[in-house]
Amino acid sequence: MVVHKDPNCGCCGGWAEHVQAAGFPVQLNDTSDMMAVKQRLGIGDGMMSCHTSEIDGYVVEGHVPVEDIKRLLAERPQARGLVLPGMPVGTPGMESPDGYRQAFTVALLGNDGSLSEFSKHE
Repeated sequence: MVVHKDPNCGCCGGWAEHVQAAGFPVQLNDTSDMMAVKQRLGIGDGMMSCHTSEIDGYVVEGHVPVEDIKRLLAERPQARGLVLPGMPVGTPGMESPDGYRQAFTVALLGNDGSLSEFSKHE
């Protein structure tokens, strides 16, 4: 997995550690031009988070939990990848010291740019 991130972002490293702990090899790519990466991979307005990853032909935008990435790779849907916009508290890399967690939904990014629900996390 290649993780494109801003060199000044700390939460991206936390997410990369989450993915590495699950057995995925991770290559960190520090870049100050994240918009170019997102544009190249088809991540549009309203879909963006702080980091963008590429794995096995798919894009993974944001703090997507590793179980969703494993499901994506197992099911291999015809899609660009997974998107978790923003930086919801309690997601991997965005853990709260008090254990608080926001509910969030990971979306499947279709080849046509459409989004559909992939998984809900309460």
